[in-house]
Amino acid sequence: MMPLVGKSENIISLFPRVRVVPDSILEKMYSSASIYSEEVKGYKANLYLKGTITVHKKNRIIKYVPSMFKLEDSISNYMHESISELKYTAPAIYDRKIKAMVSTFRSQRGEMFDIMDYMKFNVYSSSLMGDKLLSPLNRQSKIHYKYMLDSLSVINGKVECKIRVVPRYKSTKLVEGYMWLSADDWSVNSFELEGAYDLVDFKIKANMGNTPQTKYLPCYMDLDMHFRFLKNHLQMRYSGWLDYTDVEFTRLGDIIYLKKDRSKYNLSSLYTLTCDTTKLVTDIDSFSRIRPFPLTDEEEQLYIERKERRKLNIEKFRKDSIENLKFPKSQVFLGQVGDALINSYDIDLPKVGSINCSPIINPLLLSYSHRNGISYRQVYKYNKLFYDGRLLRIAPQIGFNFTKKELYAKADVEYVYNPRKHGAFELHVGNGNRIYSSVVLDQLEAMPDSTFSFDGLDLDYFKDIYVNLSHNIEIVNGLSLWTGLSMHWRYTKSTPELAAKVRSRYNSFAPRIRVEWTPGMYYYMNGNRKINVGSHYPTFIADYERGIRVLKSSGRYERLELSAEQVIKVRNIHHIAYHLGCGFFLNQDDVYFVDFVNFSNRNLPQGWNDDIGGTFQMLDGRWYNASSHYVRGNMTYESPFILLYPVSKLLSFIQKERIYAGILFMPHLNPYFEIGYGIGTHIFDAGVFIGNERGKFTSIGCKFTFELFNK
Repeated sequence: MMPLVGKSENIISLFPRVRVVPDSILEKMYSSASIYSEEVKGYKANLYLKGTITVHKKNRIIKYVPSMFKLEDSISNYMHESISELKYTAPAIYDRKIKAMVSTFRSQRGEMFDIMDYMKFNVYSSSLMGDKLLSPLNRQSKIHYKYMLDSLSVINGKVECKIRVVPRYKSTKLVEGYMWLSADDWSVNSFELEGAYDLVDFKIKANMGNTPQTKYLPCYMDLDMHFRFLKNHLQMRYSGWLDYTDVEFTRLGDIIYLKKDRSKYNLSSLYTLTCDTTKLVTDIDSFSRIRPFPLTDEEEQLYIERKERRKLNIEKFRKDSIENLKFPKSQVFLGQVGDALINSYDIDLPKVGSINCSPIINPLLLSYSHRNGISYRQVYKYNKLFYDGRLLRIAPQIGFNFTKKELYAKADVEYVYNPRKHGAFELHVGNGNRIYSSVVLDQLEAMPDSTFSFDGLDLDYFKDIYVNLSHNIEIVNGLSLWTGLSMHWRYTKSTPELAAKVRSRYNSFAPRIRVEWTPGMYYYMNGNRKINVGSHYPTFIADYERGIRVLKSSGRYERLELSAEQVIKVRNIHHIAYHLGCGFFLNQDDVYFVDFVNFSNRNLPQGWNDDIGGTFQMLDGRWYNASSHYVRGNMTYESPFILLYPVSKLLSFIQKERIYAGILFMPHLNPYFEIGYGIGTHIFDAGVFIGNERGKFTSIGCKFTFELFNK
């Protein structure tokens, strides 16, 4: 066979009318891409972004979209520009420092969507836009794509192959389009690809550099994105120019992947501040002096119109302020309440902090499970970052279960006083699950497995109010010590039957210690703040608590829980998450409450990367307090292609599929086994689960949570 790298006329004569790309060309393409994906070790570049946003359709629902700009009623066209320093370090660390930003929007809050996801487009990598898409240049992804040789041409004496890429089925993980490859070394000269992810249909065009320093890097990128959501349609056209100031290539023998370097975990040199707000240029006149390319007449007109609108808005604000003085205060208050019901708030005040609140009336905060029914939750977040890295976080959260007619509330407060060592004080207050006392355990132990049933038991439920105080410090990298106090006030209505068995009120006071260790933790320093990036090893946790009798508290006991958990990335965009754990109540004296920390019936959703995995969905909630010991294991496997492989119409909507499995050992179960299958879309997550007790399938149900904009 004739060589594929050689004279131009040889290749053209070899494949004059071929429409399916020969395997020999594909092999060259895959092999070259695997090399070029690691060719660049790092670079620094100046990035200029220019974009126009056109509002084709909109309605009131657009207010529910987080991070959405405040769109003006009569305005359909907007302009946005930014100049940034971009730094890349292999294998996939990007840092962007915004230097200047202007727009015709009311506020300068950054891009409407994360444009940087599209700038992180290493076409040679196994996955594109982080882990969102599968690259057609990756050998493992060839089963998902069809390749067609569109044309061959000679440019400056070199043969260029135009290859069309078509997905074998519709999927949000695949792209479609064209790539122009140089037959000399099978590098990409340019590409045009399109796809859909979340609520955005995108088309991206890119030209690679034409110098030895930039031939593996994009120098110009053009984005055309359409955001569609419930009859809202916004179009965003962005152009990006990259001027590379420094490019470092991988030398033979270099260790490019950080996971191979076990001795160096401080990645501070690879990260910097995203934006220095004290030096950020936001004035249009100042931006005009540093703009690398001139604007068109249409773009200039958008800034002129914005300046005129600002003058009119200032005058209107003055008039409205005078008119508001004439309004009854009750009407003003009702208007403010109405805004809170349907609008989301994201307030950032330099001297106060940032406050985030979603609308109170928001169907996206609902969830449903077969066991717990319909639940609603609402989360408020307050953050205050001080100049020296100290941080204050306050996160109140409320939830209501419509099936059980129970209201849950909690507040988490954290003050990080030593950000270099994660030194922090924490306060957690709330009402927990309704729980029965350890008196029931004697009844449970006396019942044989063959006749065991909760229905025949008289379960006296106690309500719970808890306060947890703690202090956390990182002793060495990856090893944290958590010490604190756990206090509970449990009470129920007193009846003569209940008084014969237990008291109606129990208080507990328990010192607690928790040790958490993650070997090989990578981190970087952002000023005085130490920020952990992740590790290739599991996290091991030991949690010990001892109840003592002080301050009229009762119930001496010891609780010990051990666990290990990890999320592992396998084969590009596939993930496995697992949790192994066990727990024991020891040295019990008097009445106590079996209330484990790592094995409990959550009244508010909590999982891994979704609100479904990492727990038992079909397990009767009464089992969580039915034994003084347990051993458990949970696993989730996530992939874009599992069972719905042949159903291409569904894959165009489903982003992820998940397989769930869990096993539990405790008295009267031994074991309980649960399997499930779930899907993840840009709107919701859903799963179907089957429970098996002592070898018999006992239950089947589902779980549903909204995930729209919950990223």
